[in-house]
Amino acid sequence: MQDFNLYGALRAAFPANLDQIAVEATSPMGEALNYSWRDLDHASGRLANLLASLQLPAGSRIAVQVDKSVEAMLLYLAVLRTGHVFLPLNTAYRKAEIEYFIGNAEPAVVVCTPGSFGWVSQLAFSAGVGHVFTLGDDRNGSLLERAAVQPDAFATAPRAEDDLAAIVYTSGTTGRSKGAMLTHGNLLSNARVLKDYWGWTATGGPEGRGDVLIHALPIFHVHGLFVAIHGALINGSKMIWMAKFDPAAVIAALPRATVFMGVPTLYVRMLADPALTREAARHMRLFISGSAPLLIETFNAWQERTGHTILERYGMSETIMLTSNPYAADARHQGQSERIGATVGFPLPGVDLRVVDEQDGPLAAGEIGAIQVRGPNVFKGYWRMPEKTAEEFAAGGWFRTGDVGSQDARGYVTIVGRSKDLIISGGYNVYPAEIESVINELSGVDESAVVGVPHPDFGEVGVAVVVPRPGASPDPEAILQALRQSMANYKIPKRCVVAAELPRNTMGKVQKNLLRAQYQDVFA
Repeated sequence: MQDFNLYGALRAAFPANLDQIAVEATSPMGEALNYSWRDLDHASGRLANLLASLQLPAGSRIAVQVDKSVEAMLLYLAVLRTGHVFLPLNTAYRKAEIEYFIGNAEPAVVVCTPGSFGWVSQLAFSAGVGHVFTLGDDRNGSLLERAAVQPDAFATAPRAEDDLAAIVYTSGTTGRSKGAMLTHGNLLSNARVLKDYWGWTATGGPEGRGDVLIHALPIFHVHGLFVAIHGALINGSKMIWMAKFDPAAVIAALPRATVFMGVPTLYVRMLADPALTREAARHMRLFISGSAPLLIETFNAWQERTGHTILERYGMSETIMLTSNPYAADARHQGQSERIGATVGFPLPGVDLRVVDEQDGPLAAGEIGAIQVRGPNVFKGYWRMPEKTAEEFAAGGWFRTGDVGSQDARGYVTIVGRSKDLIISGGYNVYPAEIESVINELSGVDESAVVGVPHPDFGEVGVAVVVPRPGASPDPEAILQALRQSMANYKIPKRCVVAAELPRNTMGKVQKNLLRAQYQDVFA
């Protein structure tokens, strides 16, 4: 049987000289910490041996809610090595949410921060969890204490392509969160595709050893945990590890790196720092953005300031990465190599993508409809939700992403919004992203969000929430009047309000469910 254990593939990419630096980090006290490739292998081996000593049932879930640290990444690698299932939990989750995840996933092990041990262990033990460990961001906690006496060597457990590697709970903006089951095959196929498509290299770079990644993302999320970490490890590339994003620290690290991955908010914050210059970014090869829409203004400003064109891509918890603007010429699309702002590029090699109508019928190029995908990266289904899983797949194995968009004649995909964000006003379909793109170009506007709320006559209408630029005072009525000049009347929001900021989750996505709740009674 072919072994698809993801760790095995990552380990095979480690450089021949295991004493080279794999991760360059800094302790909470400012102490420089360097981890060699040998350290990664041995430390994850000790953690794997600790898990094995617990004699857990095969395929046990290991739930982890800890602060970002290299040791947290090592725990993830250890779970892969043992063949158990990694369950990352957002550090922002509170008691009721953790109680739900523990009850739903029934983990055999829970790992939390030392400061959360009291209430987390109470929840876990009440739910029948057998083991609760702590892991701090300063290499402390009972997990590392217990693992310290374990041997370094561990024989990585063979795994089939369809064996579970991780369960990632979706954000749960509507209803209870769903656990997306990702297999070793899902993760491995996507890592290999991205390695080639994004031009990862083992030569050149600032130290003559190939690409160096600045890792400044959280690791409870697909972007930071899978795309970034897998990308570096499967290429044998060093990571400059940052526990938290700091724009000045990232800019200072650019001369020693070649690749940076971020969400749009991170790019906006770096653009606000005058230290970001073409000289600072001179040695960089690639800037990647995802997890939320990148404003065309940010795309253009970054290009002008640094000389680099951000590569925007599109993915989901259920599928990892699906599409990407090209890094180099894409032979499948007439050799196109242009990265076009406000698009998410082409379907990745091996990924099929189609845009369909309400009856799953294909739409012509440029028409807006529902995006469906299939490929080796598409998840196995939702944890213990067979009915929901069946509902989300169309005939032929096409996964209904819930996103609305279009694909032009060249193959570029544009995301218009989420299907749940669609506003049906007086029988007409209104796509918020279309309206937001116009509002965001208006003078004095920093950003905007349009949501649908109940209306006695139209059933549903739009409310535009606008965030002003510093020092600006945009007039709501003037904004609505500007919209009337450029689009059909049925698309025009019935109300425009100015707000200091938009609510966002930890990955920078605007939480439109909170805006809908806030303004749902405005026309009552």
